[in-house]
Amino acid sequence: MSLADFFTPIKLSDFTAKEEYLKSQFGSVIQRYQDEFPDLEDEELRPNLAIIGVEEDRASVNNKGTAKAPNAVRKHLYDLYQGDYKIKIADFGNIKAGETVNDTYAALKVVVEELVKKDIVPIIIGGGHDLTYAQYRGYQDLEQKVEVAIVDAKFDLDQENTENVPLNSQTYLNHIILHQPDYLFNLSNVAYQTYLVSKESINMYDKLFFNAVRVGMIAGKLDQAEPVIRAADMVSFDIGAIRASEAPGNANAVPNGLFGDEACQLARYAGMSDKCSSVGFYELNPTFDPMEQTAMLVSQMIWCFIDGYYNRKGDAPLIPKSAYIIYRTHLENEDHELVFVKSKKSDRWWMQVPYFGTKSVNERFYLVPCRYEDYQLAVSGEMPDLWWKTHQKLQ
Repeated sequence: MSLADFFTPIKLSDFTAKEEYLKSQFGSVIQRYQDEFPDLEDEELRPNLAIIGVEEDRASVNNKGTAKAPNAVRKHLYDLYQGDYKIKIADFGNIKAGETVNDTYAALKVVVEELVKKDIVPIIIGGGHDLTYAQYRGYQDLEQKVEVAIVDAKFDLDQENTENVPLNSQTYLNHIILHQPDYLFNLSNVAYQTYLVSKESINMYDKLFFNAVRVGMIAGKLDQAEPVIRAADMVSFDIGAIRASEAPGNANAVPNGLFGDEACQLARYAGMSDKCSSVGFYELNPTFDPMEQTAMLVSQMIWCFIDGYYNRKGDAPLIPKSAYIIYRTHLENEDHELVFVKSKKSDRWWMQVPYFGTKSVNERFYLVPCRYEDYQLAVSGEMPDLWWKTHQKLQ
């Protein structure tokens, strides 16, 4: 089966009156699936990034209409100008809603899996946030542990009922956490708002050693979220994380949250991460976006992701060692040292967390992204919380 079987070709007339674009606009430089599906076998022709629309909103709670988002975003994305780099991007078109929502999940799962195997980064435009589960399942057969970063104002899980929870945009985290086989190494929620999250959910995150970054913690200091995004294999954005005044195109929009430029910066962090191999943008509803402000913002977030991708530094993992500076520090009453690594290319930091008890034959430590402040904390004699959480997961 060819991936082309999952997609419907693109018709410009479906979202714009334009027939052509200027030579430096995305509409001219992005390869589109119109008559012939992009060649994924020839290394010279194979794209680095693939835009995928998913016309599925049946499990988007209180936000029906998100199926129309892909073309709404394309209208503005194609108008944007490429940066000072040569891009290799293909737009595969849209995955139509299947006979059942599970059919749509299955299609997206296969597409993500095949693209990640070919080192092509899928940029998914949903559709409901429940599609994150299908995005996650795309890693199931890749024989690797996966770190997931969710940018959302809420935790989309049902804390009251943990078994037989129906899958939708407000419960998909239950299905990711309980999925078998279990290949989830870490789950991070960025920009959550405390009054929208139960204390039981926060306690559950703590017990599982997951990361939760409150929106107030990164207000005015967004760089604190960068290591969390950098650690993720896949990133998922819920447009509801952005305040309603900036992104009204969501029936569940709330007054507070990220500003538009902050959302764009987080998207750029994801693009710059050497580890990020898929990204999704969900819950945009054109029905509530009459001025198309939200669609414009999402298109700019995608532009920032692309810009970050083409500015990757290639400084992870620790190869070659000459490109890094190693810092060592001891904590009081501890019999081992904490080792920090700083890249000379990007000035980004990592911590080495050793494998205790289950030491790998080939690896003696896990390299976790961190901040300079974590190193300062260790120098002052305190154990960074990130080190401890990672250590617990490596047991």
